[in-house]
Amino acid sequence: MAQLILNPGKERSLFRRHPWIFAGSVDRLDGRARPGDTVTVVTAEGKALARAAWSPESQIRARVWSFDAEAAIDHAFFKRAVAASIARRAAIPALHGQEGVRLIHGESDGLPGVIADRYGDVVVLQLTSAGADKWREAIVAGLVQATGCAVIYERSDSEVRGLEGLAPRTGCVHGELPAGGLTIVENGVCMEVDVEGGHKTGFYLDQRDNRLLTGQLAAGRDVLNCFCYTGGFSLQALAGGAKSVLSIDSSGPALESARRNLALNPQLDASRADWHEADVFKALRNLKDEGQRFDLIVLDPPKFAPSAAHADRAARAYKDINLFGFRLLNPGGILMTYSCSGGIGQELFQKIVAGAATDAGVDARIIYRLSAAPDHPIGLAVPEGEYLKGLACQVG
Repeated sequence: MAQLILNPGKERSLFRRHPWIFAGSVDRLDGRARPGDTVTVVTAEGKALARAAWSPESQIRARVWSFDAEAAIDHAFFKRAVAASIARRAAIPALHGQEGVRLIHGESDGLPGVIADRYGDVVVLQLTSAGADKWREAIVAGLVQATGCAVIYERSDSEVRGLEGLAPRTGCVHGELPAGGLTIVENGVCMEVDVEGGHKTGFYLDQRDNRLLTGQLAAGRDVLNCFCYTGGFSLQALAGGAKSVLSIDSSGPALESARRNLALNPQLDASRADWHEADVFKALRNLKDEGQRFDLIVLDPPKFAPSAAHADRAARAYKDINLFGFRLLNPGGILMTYSCSGGIGQELFQKIVAGAATDAGVDARIIYRLSAAPDHPIGLAVPEGEYLKGLACQVG
């Protein structure tokens, strides 16, 4: 087996159980390894530390499978790791009865580059690293064995695969998708899941608990949902008794899906819902100019900063939307604001939101810190900035 030799002092992150080895930490590769092959990670002094997947095309040259330098990385290893990930979710009471659950969350489950989401009897698999791609068959076999699901559909089409030298790959790897489409019930609301063409794996499971909280806060309120996508926050607000819900997104197809989702829920009062196709930044300015006000506003934008290099520009964008959000709130109103940008950490995001409140001239207090659902754990040493973060702020 090839050995990945680290530069002096670059083993410290491994001692903290960080699973990424960057190009600048690597002295050399002793031996031959193809993309995705397992290598032994060795200090400059010759001490073996871990087994990792080699990825010569990526700035993350290797991702650790095991911090046991003697571990066998084989089919049995992946079947055990998949089964352990699924067992962790089975032990979480909040996930009992949920039809949509993240089964594997990459590094947080010791499986870098592996995402698996379950929607009823369908598992959607996303492989984003060279190592994960190499062990596709073992991971699929582990999922079939541990879940008993009828279908596993691969959605390995994210842009990050290109950084690993991998081409996109999609399609069924086990079974066939149901002909009539796929829906799930989330906290009493029925939603479409487009596993073939929807964002990510077809649905944003990490916002499940925050959508439920929105419904709990919405009773009797006029609600504005920006970047609404397929309407998850909007429908939960209606289910919670919102007086009205205005939902805005720039995607016509996403809004059509949102309208279909509303139609799937005849228990909800459709007359209270209004869907508006527009650029959200422009729409917020127009609403301000029109003198409109709301009691609850949701801001759940796409990723403005995929890396730290984009943080400055993204910070301005987050500042703008939160500034208008605060200005559109009635006294006592609540702003629920989110970021999924890896380049914006929790501390910076809070500073941006606080600055927006100050510039808007409002007295705001954080009433909830909003994070990912319990099936989206954050790894011990994986940067928190890589994951969903949010705040619910109430103005005086």
